[in-house]
Amino acid sequence: MTAALPDLEAPVADAARADHRGSPIPTWAMITARFMELRRRRGLMITLVLVTVGFPTVFLGIRLLLHAVAPKTYGPAGGYDMYTAMSAGVLYTFGFIVAATLGATAGSVDLSEGMFRHLVITGRSRLALYLARIPAGLAIIVSLVAIGFTIVCAVCVFAAPTKLSYNGVRVPAGLSESGLESWAADNASKVVCNFNYGGQGQAGSIVGCDNPPNAPARVVAIGPGGQPIPATAAQARAAAVDIARQNYADYTQQFLYPSTSLMIKTGLWLELEAVVGFIVGLGLGSLLGQRTVAVILMIVLEIILTPIAIRTKIPHFLNVQRGIVGVATAHLEPGQLPLAFGGGGQDFRVTESTTTAICVILAWLIGWTGLGAWRMMTRDA
Repeated sequence: MTAALPDLEAPVADAARADHRGSPIPTWAMITARFMELRRRRGLMITLVLVTVGFPTVFLGIRLLLHAVAPKTYGPAGGYDMYTAMSAGVLYTFGFIVAATLGATAGSVDLSEGMFRHLVITGRSRLALYLARIPAGLAIIVSLVAIGFTIVCAVCVFAAPTKLSYNGVRVPAGLSESGLESWAADNASKVVCNFNYGGQGQAGSIVGCDNPPNAPARVVAIGPGGQPIPATAAQARAAAVDIARQNYADYTQQFLYPSTSLMIKTGLWLELEAVVGFIVGLGLGSLLGQRTVAVILMIVLEIILTPIAIRTKIPHFLNVQRGIVGVATAHLEPGQLPLAFGGGGQDFRVTESTTTAICVILAWLIGWTGLGAWRMMTRDA
């Protein structure tokens, strides 16, 4: 009787199926390895932490200390104005740059350190090797941006001023239109001399502010012969109520501190900017095979090209301007924030629909991911 021989090829086939070396989908071990690889680069990590977390912490900490020592000289550390400046200015711009730096490093580190050949001979899919860098890098940059933004939100909310500064005058926040008119009637001199106003009171007299040197400001009316005379209390109160009514729409846009919904929208917007910076930097770093040039090009894109494309409407090139990712992300900025890259309150942005902006962002993300993966798959080991 002949004994059956064991099937020696079956375990080999099972092991090959369980290995997944040729799969384009990165495994958890590959993602973790890329994460640890980036985290061990101390110089890079220190730079990322200093820019995204360290700078807001030190800056706001100094403002807190100065206000605690000399509250009459230095205003509160937080508040709505500080929140908008830190969010739409510092975190928006520098978050993109550090994310792009991390992406360019992740896309070129294997070549610069001579490890690309060793990764290829393991038999792993080159596509999987590239895709593993995306969640690994995003886990770092998204977390750092979130920590920095949380610090900004905490200080701006808990260290906000107790009264609103509107046109240089301390005004209670959150008043209704009738409440603002009532407050204005009780503070007629401050309102008439500081708020924007057309100059015509309810009584029909021209009412304005006389601010002579070395003398307190006073409310005046135009008397006979066109000469200014002191306004009566009734004229001053009527003019102040009119001014409050005219300024109420603008007053409602002023806040002591950001609302919860605004902070959520801003946080998501900043994270989107960081994601775009990392993905584009990763693709560009992989395409060029080096970090320095890729980082310089990303800085030029953010600091030079994007502001020009946003500020200047070039005839026959509007569609090209709309195709720049910085223009698209600026279009998605929450409405209560000041315009990205300044503008003095005037909305100079190139007009485009939200759908167009989303399509542009997706095109950049998918396009640069495809370019970076293609270059890694076709590069000689």
